[in-house]
Amino acid sequence: MAILEESLGFLLADASRLMRRAFERQITGSSLTLSQARALAHVARHEGCRQVDLADQLEVKPITLARLLDQLEQAGLVERRPDPDDRRAYRLHLRAQADQALADIRAAGAAMLAEALQGISEEEEAALTNALRKMRANLSSR
Repeated sequence: MAILEESLGFLLADASRLMRRAFERQITGSSLTLSQARALAHVARHEGCRQVDLADQLEVKPITLARLLDQLEQAGLVERRPDPDDRRAYRLHLRAQADQALADIRAAGAAMLAEALQGISEEEEAALTNALRKMRANLSSR
């Protein structure tokens, strides 16, 4: 039996934490923090999403997200638009200036991934990716 720290759950958590740390190193020099980059990337993937839904996706409190969005709005990267179906809600949209920030995020992500995948073959990467997709699907369906 494997020791607890070498169990799949611990390894995934450690890898995730270390990948975030490596991403932060790579994004250094950008005006974005890791939290801002995560929020901006999620808005890019789900443009037009409601602010409350984004908070759920990022697993942060709505007030925390509101502060992040205030910063992204001040930087000219996102804008809040009233939700036509709910006058209390806002929908999030990218501004044109977000293109460069998203390019920086992609570059930092690619550099972090290259670091993380050193010594891992393409076949191993494909198998890991496939297994993680299955795990995500299994856990998302509940």
